[in-house]
Amino acid sequence: MDLFNKCFEYKLATDIKEVGLYPYFHQITGKQNSTVQMQGKETIMLGSNNYLGLTSHPKVIEETVKAVEKYGSGVSGSRFLNGTLDLHVNLEKELAEFLEKEDALVFSTGFQANLSIISALVGRHDYILSDKENHASIYDACKLSWGKMLRYNHSDMADLEKQLQSVPDGFGKLIVTDGVFSMTGAIANLPEIVKLAKKYNARVMVDDAHGFGTLGKTGKGTADHFRLTKEVDIIMGTFSKSLASLGGYMAGDAKIVDFVRHNARPFIFSAAIPAANAASALSALRILKAEPERVAKVNEIANYAREQLSARGIRIIPSTSPIIPIHIGDLQETFVVCNALLKAGVYANPVIPPATPPGESLIRTSYTALNTKEIIDKAVTIIDNVLEGIKSSKQQ
Repeated sequence: MDLFNKCFEYKLATDIKEVGLYPYFHQITGKQNSTVQMQGKETIMLGSNNYLGLTSHPKVIEETVKAVEKYGSGVSGSRFLNGTLDLHVNLEKELAEFLEKEDALVFSTGFQANLSIISALVGRHDYILSDKENHASIYDACKLSWGKMLRYNHSDMADLEKQLQSVPDGFGKLIVTDGVFSMTGAIANLPEIVKLAKKYNARVMVDDAHGFGTLGKTGKGTADHFRLTKEVDIIMGTFSKSLASLGGYMAGDAKIVDFVRHNARPFIFSAAIPAANAASALSALRILKAEPERVAKVNEIANYAREQLSARGIRIIPSTSPIIPIHIGDLQETFVVCNALLKAGVYANPVIPPATPPGESLIRTSYTALNTKEIIDKAVTIIDNVLEGIKSSKQQ
């Protein structure tokens, strides 16, 4: 059998394109903002993770340009060898200080951060206890490690305890959870996770990609939100959301971070992020520290959107984060809704299996500090009209 048969026989994307419902790879020709130029048309953006609205901030852009002029376009090497810039080190120091941890380490992407942390720390005689709705990068990191993964039902603390009890004596245990779950916007039950970790002598790692910048009074994330920073061993996050750049990080005790720094193959054998990315993330971090009101702003806007969607009778999945999923159910109907929304001037993300259970497809909307109530009102009206129009057509 030819290895490429699977490629030649793959028709799903083509079939969706042929019926005009393909929802991916739409081109944007400008900056991320409340509205964007998508496919040549002004479109309300309800699909971005630019939570604090910093990707187009003048200071972030200024510092990014300065970094390119000073350091060039790339580092041409691994952090381990010739790829470490003073910008990387400064960013790590300021991240560690902000997150109230001893040390931090910067990675090329958030995905790579999870691969590096988990594969370096979890060995043959260790277990990973992972929420079933954790990010795909955590799943792949578990595969890359030598340990055994035990999945517990989403936010089910009784099931987590059952899984902890099944781990043989003498084995290391790492509980890994998203802080804010990326598809539903739900917040992890971190207080109970920490209690169980103490009871069963396990360590705790939080993937705070969507919690950083949105939770806690100053945006420090899920652990700070629950006042559990000291009890969480590893905080992982990304720069591609609230920090307006590209890359990832971990923060924790100095010895843990240093072990990953010297043993994580995805980190050691990858080139470092360019100066531009480090500078933009560092600038965004400094703006967050100087303007913590941005955290309140994005949550205020999200709460307003939640109220307006609910008032229209639109079926949303309850959340308290800037991620608000609209329940659709059927996969094809999800594509139909996304396509109709885009034609009407609103972009939102389709979420289909395996990111959701079968029959539970969603439209994932997300909000930023740049959104205004006027834009939300317009977007909600469009969403309501589209859903009502599809509902009416089905009844005919």
